[in-house]
Amino acid sequence: MDFTRLVRQNILNLKPYSSARDEFDHVAEVYLDANENPFDNGVNRYPDPYQKAVRVRLSEIKNIPVENILLGNGSDEVLDLIYRAFCEPGLDNVISHNPSYGMYPVLSGINNVELRKVDLEKDFKLNAQTMIDASDENTKLFFICSPNNPSGNILAKEEVKKILDLDQGLVVIDEAYIDFADADSWLTELNSYPNLIVCQTLSKAWGMAGLRVGMCFAAKEIISVLNAIKPPYNINELSQQAALKALNNVKAFQANLKVILDEKQKVEEALGGLGCIKQVFDSDANFVLVRVDDSKVLYDFLLERQIIVRDRSKEYLCGSCLRLTIGTPEENTKLLAGIAEYDKKKLR
Repeated sequence: MDFTRLVRQNILNLKPYSSARDEFDHVAEVYLDANENPFDNGVNRYPDPYQKAVRVRLSEIKNIPVENILLGNGSDEVLDLIYRAFCEPGLDNVISHNPSYGMYPVLSGINNVELRKVDLEKDFKLNAQTMIDASDENTKLFFICSPNNPSGNILAKEEVKKILDLDQGLVVIDEAYIDFADADSWLTELNSYPNLIVCQTLSKAWGMAGLRVGMCFAAKEIISVLNAIKPPYNINELSQQAALKALNNVKAFQANLKVILDEKQKVEEALGGLGCIKQVFDSDANFVLVRVDDSKVLYDFLLERQIIVRDRSKEYLCGSCLRLTIGTPEENTKLLAGIAEYDKKKLR
């Protein structure tokens, strides 16, 4: 695939900033090249600008070559870099399905790039042809969120492949919740589709939302372009250390993941027996979207009991819907007790 036709011309002409750690990334006894404070406190030196140790560990876990991995200050930075590299402001456009992750329209606005939203069908199903029909010669990106937020469902692979097969622009698949799904990641298709970008995160299943570490997997040519425009030290030293520590403890990750999945099943079963719950949508994520009799009233009822959920009722197809994140067993017990209490009051 000829990526040069997709990259903005000014980005192609850009000479990337070269940091001191770009010019010397080996081990020495004396470092006097980066104007750092010489007194060691654990963070007095600039961090590795390319997070080699973390990327090597991710390569081992994900079975993806290191040169196909880029890390960002959260997935939002990764998405913003993609916009800036490939979308000409005021000219190009991107396509996303609706509803979906709320940062896509925000990033479109920041980068002055038209966002064309295409409605999902009933039960949040993707019809690829509607996204294809919305595109034109200035479409650079297709955004697919799978498992989707706020609905929680995996979008049909055969539909996504129709968009990938176009070979028109880049297809960005946001897999923030993929670790909770009983489905293969699109990482298995990277070699088959050079126009595929897969974004994941350490925020959800890995439990490190406070670190702000997002992951981008793509062809090395795409990664090279994104590396050229990212801030030189976008992942700080403490975040790199904490990420590496967590990635080296896969057993803890798997144990916590199992608890969340077991708890989700319990929550879904309990919700199905409550009168105020009108529909429990299938979920491949760590949350459950439910349609209730009155989302605002139930939200306020839970809020009075110090239980915070997310009201998604203003989203397309989400009328009177609440999104319930799966918490600890104790938190889930309180949530279900609160909804059950509300249910009894409604029956009186």
